[in-house]
Amino acid sequence: MFIDEVKIQIKSGKGGDGIVAFRREKYIPNGGPSGGDGGKGGSIIFEANEGLSTLIDLRYMKHVNAKPGENGKIKNMHGKDAEDIIIKVPVGTICYEEDTNRVICDLTKHGERKTVAKGGRGGRGNQHFATPRDQAPKFQENGELGKTYNLRIELKLLADVGIIGFPSVGKSTLISQVTGSRPKIAPYPFTTIIPNLGVVDIEGVKSFVLADMPGLIEGASQGLGLGFQFLKHIERTKVLLHVIDMSNESGRDAYEDYLLINHELETYKYHLRERPQIVVANKMDLPESEENYKKFLERYDGEFEIYPISALTREGLKLLMLKTSELIDKTKAFQLFDDNEVLDELIVRFEDNSNLFNVEKIDDVTYNVSGEKIDFLLSRSNFMTDESVMKFLHQLRKIGVEDALRQAGAKNTDTIKVGDFEFEFVE
Repeated sequence: MFIDEVKIQIKSGKGGDGIVAFRREKYIPNGGPSGGDGGKGGSIIFEANEGLSTLIDLRYMKHVNAKPGENGKIKNMHGKDAEDIIIKVPVGTICYEEDTNRVICDLTKHGERKTVAKGGRGGRGNQHFATPRDQAPKFQENGELGKTYNLRIELKLLADVGIIGFPSVGKSTLISQVTGSRPKIAPYPFTTIIPNLGVVDIEGVKSFVLADMPGLIEGASQGLGLGFQFLKHIERTKVLLHVIDMSNESGRDAYEDYLLINHELETYKYHLRERPQIVVANKMDLPESEENYKKFLERYDGEFEIYPISALTREGLKLLMLKTSELIDKTKAFQLFDDNEVLDELIVRFEDNSNLFNVEKIDDVTYNVSGEKIDFLLSRSNFMTDESVMKFLHQLRKIGVEDALRQAGAKNTDTIKVGDFEFEFVE
């Protein structure tokens, strides 16, 4: 079964918690803190594998959850890191974050890997917080929470050339004659219901990958027929072979077919109409085709080169493949993503405390402090001891929460809400 789009939810593992422990051995008084660090949570990694051709395995993976790291141990022993989960996908797979439609990864080479959800870092044990002033700290750090993403995963075939055209114009016959691909061929529309790939292997012609697309119809760019379900598979191509039936078998007008298909390419995204084409006048072995070809040329504007062939008898195929190979070499790759679908890149961010948190006045004596940085500090803090609470408050003061509360009008004994906790403001 050919599956080229699935939706799954992934969650990386939480980091293990650091612990509070002290070295207690005979003849070694005041051994000091010895709480070990927590292990790293498992990451979710996607790996491209050229042995796969469909996303069917992911269709039954609705949720993928990595395991958490192990908590730290006594005697400064580090908790065990959780194993990463490696999900193998076909070459040409793109992962989108469903909520924002942003591209997380685009895997185009065999063996290429991308960490889609990184496991949480392990928390530090109390050994890390010892200072000359506090040589026996009774607090530690919790592990970092894992990341949860809703993903839309698409497979877009990797091919140099895409064969397009109306149903039953001879696309499958063409690819079967010039490659080792053996698609289903039958005298009825929509015989091809999945894309077929093949490598052109003709003496004297530089090899390239050819993709036979299911037949398009008017309105395909809006989803009619097989529609954009398969238009997306020619997004990576550099050249299009536009096959047109020059016989009277279909009962359609060859020139009108040419205009309609190009209109569908123009209204579809990713600039498909800008790709260079070679117009392939097929079925020239039939008696009426020569006359229809002459009529086509009278109306044709000459935008692209046109080659008459017979895919069935192989007439003109070598010249067509030779010209196609030459056009590939002269054509640069096209942009695959829209401006709002940008690949994640390494971005160096400098902390701006003004954007780390928000202070909201609820009433005359109550204030709420929230924000991503606050959530992060809460998740890493353990409030089981007074020392842990003091450490958390010190962190809030360090990023400017105390000053922001004063500016917002907070007074002595006012209530400050931070997550599920409440504190009293003290001048």
